[in-house]
Amino acid sequence: MTIRQIVKYPDQVLREKAAPVANFDAPLRALATDLLDTLRSVKGLGITAPHIGVLQRVVVLELPDAPEPQTYINPEIIWISDNTARHEEGSISMSGVSEQVERPAQLHVRYQDLDGETHIEAADGFRAACHQHELDQLNGTFWIQKLSNLRRNRLIARYEKLQRNRN
Repeated sequence: MTIRQIVKYPDQVLREKAAPVANFDAPLRALATDLLDTLRSVKGLGITAPHIGVLQRVVVLELPDAPEPQTYINPEIIWISDNTARHEEGSISMSGVSEQVERPAQLHVRYQDLDGETHIEAADGFRAACHQHELDQLNGTFWIQKLSNLRRNRLIARYEKLQRNRN
């Protein structure tokens, strides 16, 4: 439907907690469509409603190994494994930089679909990392907060340099 403006780091909205979705209606479907269109416009893998300035608990993932995009409403992690894995992460709100992040390797996520039906999905590997990354965003934790101070400061410096060179 519409490609929306992406909120850029360090905008404060990226640190705010998103509210649960209560109404499973046409505006929610339009938001999900806009999120997917916006995600595709920047060739991303995942997007949350806060990435476009809407503080609602909506995530859209379009991962290479999935047959189609998936929309998750009010997602929550209900189980995580003790073993961990490292994956390269970045954000559409901080384009051009990425870093390895260590997270639990497997999880189960409970969510609702666009009709309000509840589902549970088991995920591992990169998909598990994506769920955690996007759920952190819904909870107001921007992904770079998972890095050590040194790695975070270096990444921010690289990002700021990229921004200066683009202007």
